[in-house]
Amino acid sequence: MIWRISSALNIDISAGTTPATKRDLTLDELETEEETKVVVITGAGEAFSAGQDIKLYFRSTEDDPKGRARARHDSHHWRWEKLSKYAKPTIAMVNGFCFGGAFTPLCACDFAIAADEATFGLSEVNWAILPGGIVSWNVAQVMSFRDAMYYACTGETFDGKQAAAMKLVNFSVPRSELRDATVKFARGLMKKNPAALRYTKECIRAVRSMDVQQAADYLNAKSDALRYRDPEKGRAEATRQFLDEKSFKPGLGEYKRKK
Repeated sequence: MIWRISSALNIDISAGTTPATKRDLTLDELETEEETKVVVITGAGEAFSAGQDIKLYFRSTEDDPKGRARARHDSHHWRWEKLSKYAKPTIAMVNGFCFGGAFTPLCACDFAIAADEATFGLSEVNWAILPGGIVSWNVAQVMSFRDAMYYACTGETFDGKQAAAMKLVNFSVPRSELRDATVKFARGLMKKNPAALRYTKECIRAVRSMDVQQAADYLNAKSDALRYRDPEKGRAEATRQFLDEKSFKPGLGEYKRKK
């Protein structure tokens, strides 16, 4: 399920449980829709996602390599290629079960908030396969080496509180408070300069695979690009409020954006 949180602070359910291609199209539409400010990925019902559909993906494509390749491409595209490079902030709201392949969209989103009662698991080893697709890579990137190795090799589950403690998610709250906590967090993001927020999240992702000199060159170029491409000219306005009006303290909150 995909939510859009708009500038009017409305929450609209934009897509329910739909095929990968439908989700991909929905994400494309929301990415360029001006009113959509934040996108939330969550589950419909008891699960965030139970992972890859075993019957549909494995059994039905057992003798159909073309069908399996097509299914792999479609699911990978929206779960990782689209989400990890998404222009607008994305939040994974983990409401329930999160298993196997579900770790890819979880890790692809910029932020993640879980219900304390959510259940996470890398259960592949329990039925004699490995965390495939790019799940092993995802968890090795986001979890600590010890946690990734432990849960991938034991198949044991862990809850939302444990996920927050190991920083797989940003924080967890009781399930009854999950929606409100997610919306509150999204509204906080919406107060920031959109261009600065986009460039910042792109930078944090990109520099992880760079050495220090590559990162310095990249960040200098991105900083210049942001300055000239920001339609709000936020840097100049924030500087004016800080130095001239003395109405803005960067360490205590964002500058006042013009409506």
